[in-house]
Amino acid sequence: MGIGLNLVRKMEEWFTENGAEYSYMATEKDNEASVTLFTQKCAYSKFRTPSILVQPVFAHRLSVSSRVAVIELSPADAELLYRRRFSTTEFFPRDIDAVLNNKLSLGTFLAVPSGSESWPGAAEFLVSPPESWAVLSVWNCKEVFRLEVRGASSVRKALARTTRAVDRAFPWLRIPSVPDVFGPFGFHFLYGLGGEGPNAAEYVNALCRLAHNAAKEAGCGVVATEVASREPLRIGIPHWKRLSCAEDLWCIKRLGEDYSDGSVGDWSKSPPGLSIFVDPREL
Repeated sequence: MGIGLNLVRKMEEWFTENGAEYSYMATEKDNEASVTLFTQKCAYSKFRTPSILVQPVFAHRLSVSSRVAVIELSPADAELLYRRRFSTTEFFPRDIDAVLNNKLSLGTFLAVPSGSESWPGAAEFLVSPPESWAVLSVWNCKEVFRLEVRGASSVRKALARTTRAVDRAFPWLRIPSVPDVFGPFGFHFLYGLGGEGPNAAEYVNALCRLAHNAAKEAGCGVVATEVASREPLRIGIPHWKRLSCAEDLWCIKRLGEDYSDGSVGDWSKSPPGLSIFVDPREL
C-alpha cells in the first residue's frame, strides 16, 4: 500500500471515530495523481468545482462607492445574520459563532445603501432589510502561514518591481501594480460572502475594496476568496485571472450507511447549489 493511500485510510478511520459522516478534499483539477488517488483508489466522487479568486494588493488605496455605506457588525449580530440567511448554504458551519469569535477573524462587514448607516441590530434589520445589501467577513491567514511564487523569470520580477515603484510614487494614477509575491507574503481571506437585491454585486464590490485597503495596511500581498462556480455575486468580486483558479476540484465520500440525513438522501449525490460557505479554518 502506498504512503498516500495509507494516510488517507488512517485519516478516514479517525474521521469515523470522531463522528464524521462525510469526508471531502480539495485539489487542483489538473493534479492527476491526487485525483486518481481519491477517485479511483479511495472511492471519492467529484463533487463541486468552486473558483478561487485572487486580487493583488496595490500600493494605492481603492476608492469605495459613495452610494454604499459600510457597517461593521459585532460577532453576535454577524452570527444571527448568517444563521437566519445562510444556514442552508452548502458547507455552512454549525459552529459559526466559533468562527466569528476566533482571533483570526478580523470582522464582519455589511454594505447597505448610503443613508442607511443607522444600525437597529441584526434582528430588526432582517425584519425589514433594504432592497439591496451585502455581507462578508475577513480572515487573517497572514498570522498562520505565508505563500511564495517561484519560477518567475528575472524579467517578470523586474517588471513587477517597476509597476510597484511607479504606483507608490504616483498613487493618484491608480496603476494596477504587482505586489512582491516572489518572496514570502501573507494574505487575507474573504468568507461568508452573500447578499440580496439588484445591487448586491455592487455592494460586494464595495466590501472587497474595503477589504483590499485593510489588507494593504496589514502588509498583505493579496486578498483571496473561494466561491461556487455559479455564484451570482462573483461578478462583483475583483480579481486577476492570472492569479486565480477558475476551477478548483472538491471530491467527497460518504463514510457510512448510518448517517443523520437519511430521509434527505446521500449528500455526495446532491446537485450543486448557487453558493457555498467556505469555512476559513480549513485553509
